[in-house]
Amino acid sequence: MSEEKTKTEQLRERIMLSENKGVKALDAEEIARADEFCEGYKSFLNSSPVEREAVAEALEQAKAKGFAEYDPEAEYKAGDKVYLVNRGKAIALAVIGKNGVKNGARLAIAHIDSPRIDLKPNPLYEANGLGLFKTHYYGGLKKYQWTAIPLTLHGVVAKTDGTVVNIKWGDEADESCFCVTDLLPHLAQEQVTKPMAKAFTGEDLNVLVGSRPYAEAEDEKDLVKLNIMSILNEKYGITENDFLSAELCLVPTFKAKDIGFDRSMIGAYGHDDKVCAYPALIAAFDAGVPEDTCVTYLADKEEIGSDGNTGMQSDFLRYFIYDLAAQDGVEGYRALSKSICLSADVNAAFDPTYASAFEAKNSCYINNGVVISKYTGHGGKYDTSDASAEYMGKIRAMLEKNNILWQIGELGRVDLGGGGTIAKYVANMNVDVIDLGVPVLSMHAPFEIVSKTDVYMAYRAFLEFFRA
Repeated sequence: MSEEKTKTEQLRERIMLSENKGVKALDAEEIARADEFCEGYKSFLNSSPVEREAVAEALEQAKAKGFAEYDPEAEYKAGDKVYLVNRGKAIALAVIGKNGVKNGARLAIAHIDSPRIDLKPNPLYEANGLGLFKTHYYGGLKKYQWTAIPLTLHGVVAKTDGTVVNIKWGDEADESCFCVTDLLPHLAQEQVTKPMAKAFTGEDLNVLVGSRPYAEAEDEKDLVKLNIMSILNEKYGITENDFLSAELCLVPTFKAKDIGFDRSMIGAYGHDDKVCAYPALIAAFDAGVPEDTCVTYLADKEEIGSDGNTGMQSDFLRYFIYDLAAQDGVEGYRALSKSICLSADVNAAFDPTYASAFEAKNSCYINNGVVISKYTGHGGKYDTSDASAEYMGKIRAMLEKNNILWQIGELGRVDLGGGGTIAKYVANMNVDVIDLGVPVLSMHAPFEIVSKTDVYMAYRAFLEFFRA
């Protein structure tokens, strides 16, 4: 009986789904490396809450690693490192391979925008002695989560004389911040009985920015508003008309913090999708001299459909690959057709508090490594790229060969919701692509949570993908 059980166990081990031991499979040295890697990630998060700042930070780090601006007229050799910035809001970094792009490129593509609150073109107004900003939320967020939390103002103002003014207010400890007010429980009986989607509307996301009137006024008209504009004019040299050509948004003032008594997780704004962007960026720095040209592309606008000339639906990346192909004497479309891609994006980690929203056998879990999502979309796989079994097998083999913790994951129950990534736009260029990223708790909230070991496994996955 004992011998038969041993045979059964052997058979089960050989043909049944193997257990994912997660972080328990890692030794102390590997966990220490993960913790150290995440210190750099936390710094990246704190310095780049919005896409322009993420590009600036990535560019600064890239230059320090020897990357130079790409010149389509120049000749490049294996190991050369180049970058190309798209309008200050997206960036491509390439390490030229021994084969160039003759056999295709290896692409790791993440996005650097996150849900937030944007200012309307004409935002500033005064009501009942309070100065407020009118806003238009950006991306999929729960509006109530953005009330009664400290917010900081980031962005740029383009003046009619051609100058562009960078705005950052609220990050420093001695700076004031802003907030969206909420109704006290004593007066919220009607509010709390409404469906969540109607309890707080987009037009209710008015941001409190001041309350003191201009002291030297000779009349009584909009003195709080005048005082606010006077402060902004003195600090930044802007007028109210300049809001008409501005990109300004409000994001949480929260800095990245370790979570838990064991400090095993990171809580921060913007994990989706900087938690994949940063590992893909560092993997490009550490790629060495690869066989095939490696490209890390950090894109904008994913949270609102990847539209626009800095989003993934732009031809920016396509043209960049075409230029690289021209230098190798091959047609751009042939180089793209041979390319492979990791769409570096997150998935929703299983949350036991909200277990009914997930299908446990096909969910991803904190501390179990990077998550592969063969498809995203919604319902009957609408609006998705469904990766081929062959490409799924290649990526799976790469991860297992290099002892990288990984897992499979869907975005919740089939008919409950769904989501999308840039994968389908890459697939439309005839590129093999699959989603690979980090599981996230409280996704799209102002304060999201990830595992440090999962972040490190994402870095290892992108690095081996570039080296394979």
